[in-house]
Parts: sequence; C-alpha cells; structure tokens
Amino acid sequence: MDKQIVDYIVVGAGSAGCVIAHRLIKAGHSVLLLEAGPTDASKFVKMPATFVRVIGTERSWVYETTPQQHANGRKMYVPQGRMNGGGSSLNAMVYIRGAAADYDAWAEAGCTGWSWKDVLPVFKRAESNMRFSGEMHGTEGPLRVSDTKFRHPLSLAFLKAAQEAGLPYNDDFNGGRQDGVGFYQTTTIDGTRGSTAATYLAAVLGDPKLTLVNGAHVLRVTIEGGQATGVEYRLSDGTTKRAMANREVVLSAGALASPKLLQVSGVGPGELLQRIGVPVQRELAGVGENFQDHLEIIAHGRCREPISLLGQDKGLTALKHGLQWELFKTGLLTSNVVESGGFVDTSGSGRPDIQFHVLPVLVGDVDRPMPEVHGISIDPCFLRPKSRGRVRAKSADAMEQAEFDGGFLSAQEDVDTLVRGLKLARRILRMPSLNKVIAEELYPGTNEHMPDAELEQFVRQYAKTVYHPVGTCRMGSDALAVVDPQLRVHGIGRLRVCDASVMPTICSGNTNAPTIMIAERGAELMLAR
Repeated sequence: MDKQIVDYIVVGAGSAGCVIAHRLIKAGHSVLLLEAGPTDASKFVKMPATFVRVIGTERSWVYETTPQQHANGRKMYVPQGRMNGGGSSLNAMVYIRGAAADYDAWAEAGCTGWSWKDVLPVFKRAESNMRFSGEMHGTEGPLRVSDTKFRHPLSLAFLKAAQEAGLPYNDDFNGGRQDGVGFYQTTTIDGTRGSTAATYLAAVLGDPKLTLVNGAHVLRVTIEGGQATGVEYRLSDGTTKRAMANREVVLSAGALASPKLLQVSGVGPGELLQRIGVPVQRELAGVGENFQDHLEIIAHGRCREPISLLGQDKGLTALKHGLQWELFKTGLLTSNVVESGGFVDTSGSGRPDIQFHVLPVLVGDVDRPMPEVHGISIDPCFLRPKSRGRVRAKSADAMEQAEFDGGFLSAQEDVDTLVRGLKLARRILRMPSLNKVIAEELYPGTNEHMPDAELEQFVRQYAKTVYHPVGTCRMGSDALAVVDPQLRVHGIGRLRVCDASVMPTICSGNTNAPTIMIAERGAELMLAR
C-alpha cells in the first residue's frame, strides 16, 4: 500500500475543510484534502435557485433517523452536502452568525476563547460584505456576502404583512440586534453561489502544496501510541490507500460523519466500541452524543393568482430563466429562494426564540409531496432546542451509515415553541398585505382559531429539519466533552475536529457562517501551536 506524507490531512472538503485547507496552504504547509463526493462542478450548484435539484443526487448524503418516538414514530431525513464546499454548496446560502449570547454561553460553559468578543474578529476576517462595513462587518475576507439580485413579490408581501402584525423591520440580522423581519444576505457572488469551494478552495486549487482527492472515503484514523499518525481511505475503484501526517489530522466531515469516524477509529464510548469490535484507543463517552438540530413547521397559503415559483423550472419558462442567468447572471435563478424571514421573541424571554424562513412556493419534505398549486411557505423554526439526540456507528465499517436518533421533539418545550411560531405564522398569513395575494391557508387549515392541541399534533406529524446538525463532538473541558477549546481531541495527540460537531449548543440561526468561523479559528489555533 503506497503512502503519501504531508503536513496536514483534512478529512472532508465541506464548509469547514475548504477553509482550513486554504489557511494552511497560505501558511506554507502541505495538505491532503479528502472528499467522499465529487467536485461542485454542476450548473444546479452554481445557480443559486436550483439547489433543491441537487438534494438526493450523488452530491448529497440523505441521513435517515430511527423512528422518532415524539414525532409520531416517523423517520426523519437530514440531507447534507457531499461534494467540494459541502453544505455551502447545497444550502440556501443564508448568511447568519447567530446571537452574541450564543458564544458568550459557550465561553461560560468552559470554552475559553470562544466568547462573542473573541469570535467577532474571526467572522469579520472571513467576510467580504458588499454593503456593510464598520465594527460589525468585514470587507476583505474570502467569503463574499451580498444581497440577492432578485426579490420575489411573495417575499415582499410577507415582510409587509409581518410589519402589519407588529414585527419591526431589520436591515441587518448580523448587526447590533437580531430581532425583526427583513431580507437575508447571502453567500453569493454576482448572481452565483459563493460556497467555500468557490471562494477559499478556488484560491489555492492550483497550489502544488495541495493534494485534493475526490471520491475518497476515509475508513479510519490511524492512531499509534496515543497519537494520530494518518488515515486509511478507499477510492471509488475500491483501492485502499494510506496517508501520513507529519503534523496533524483534522476531521471536518460534519456532525453526522465526524463522530462515526472517531468511533470506528477507536475513540468513543467504551461499551459501543466493544460492541462493534473496535479496539479502544481512547474512551470518550461524549463522542456522538449531544446531537442538536433546528426543526421547523410550515404554514402554507394558496395564492389567488399563479405567481409562485411553481412551474418556473419547466419548458420554455425554464429555458428563458436559464438563458438570462447564463448571459447576464440576473433574474429568478439568482434568487436563493429563501429571500426573506426574521427573528422573533415569542416567549417574552428578551431574545428571539423563533426564526422564519419564507419561500415563495409550497414546500413539503422527502416523504410529503405538496399539491401542484401556487402558494407560499412560512416556516417558523425554534432557535435553541432542548431535545438531544445521538449518532452511533453500527459496525466497524466506516462505509455503513451510523445509527442516527435525532431525539427530535423529546423536550415538550421545543413543541411549545413551534406551536407559538406556527400561531404567529398563521396570523401573518391573514394580514392585509398577504391577504391581497393569498386566498386561503392550506395547512394546518382554514380554521383561524384551531386549538393548541390540534396545532401540537400538526407539529409532531410534520415538523422537519432545517438541515443544521451540530454538537456531536462537543467542545469543553468536562467528562463528556470530545475536544478542548483548541479543538484537540481529548487524550489523543495530533488529532482535531473542526466542523459544526464541536458546537456545545447550536447557534441561534443558520449554521453555515458559524461553521466557517469555527474553521477559521481552528486554522488559527493550528498555526499558533
């Protein structure tokens, strides 16, 4: 078996992996970047509005949970990116950092160096904002943040209706305050997707110090004498290769794959490792625990006129949009679809507990197709879930998907928050500006005064992921923490985890910008060692 030797091995070329590789290469180190999926060279990836076309293809993983006891026994599905750029090549491109209080809570929980004052400069260093500058924004970073070029009339109608319902307008959710409604800024560049592959990775692709291997499934981290020495990986033709790292191995495979990789490499709960027949390198009970995700519930309204996105991807209409995008990078295909939304405090706690994502089309789920009618989807999601799940390897084979129990809706508080969000969404749907264009509420139904018990039942039957899995390799210094505040795996030398799995608690908002920040900070810590 031939061996490659590099300074750093980075497992996963997703939102985090591309950032880490970029920073290490720029600092003069050799990097082997391993990605299980293909490149991001697909029209449907580059066109912002067509990301839903990619879910379910070879460029995505669709993780399936065990039957969820508190969600009426349903299996739930969590799609993730499987290509260069990872989630940033598959997501709706919404740029949200979360709230300052999120990071201060991390620091209070023992994650020294991760308070808001510590991470704000890192967010700014990463960012190149087209419109904002000053103490809250960066203008020189690799990550391009811009306003969408296209705004759908239904997105605008939602914003007016929400203001009619008493919510303030907010022009910058990443400024001093988060609450209010407005248009989201996006990780787009002149009408195209600005993933970490299109920005960070593209800037170093031609560098001889970078070896990027696509179609590389990492089988295990090799550990000798309590230190990570490299990895074994399998190529799509079935050949197995070994690579050695002179400095460190970095896992950036995401919250559903990084913990499984640690487990099959012998790092995890002792009884699990014994059961799947993996020799214990380091017993760490927290590996795969503490899973968290944002769930949303959708209020659907039927349009009076055929003005939604339905049918815009068919026939001559689709051809016209495609030509406009190809020639001018303008028009409908430059939209991130989730153009508007906002943050609301529905519990009176003093900080938002609900985020709205609004789509100018009816949206279902993997197992729930929508009727072919024009409509709007108003999606409230909870921001700080109390429910916790876990990810556990089923066998010593890294190619087998892990057993994934989301623990979704196991905390009643999460259900109550979604019911409050749903009530507000239904109220907004009936405000004058939406009433002009929306004929009726399709789901949950036309009864304006539906009892809470019925709304709760609707939540348990139809709540779905917002695709923000985090937390399974939690950062901290207690017995259940997996990595320390430098992102080093407890008890194993030269091994770090650097992706959304290290979040102790989920951020109050979309998780892509925080994941990029974690990668920036991780690279900084590696280079300072």
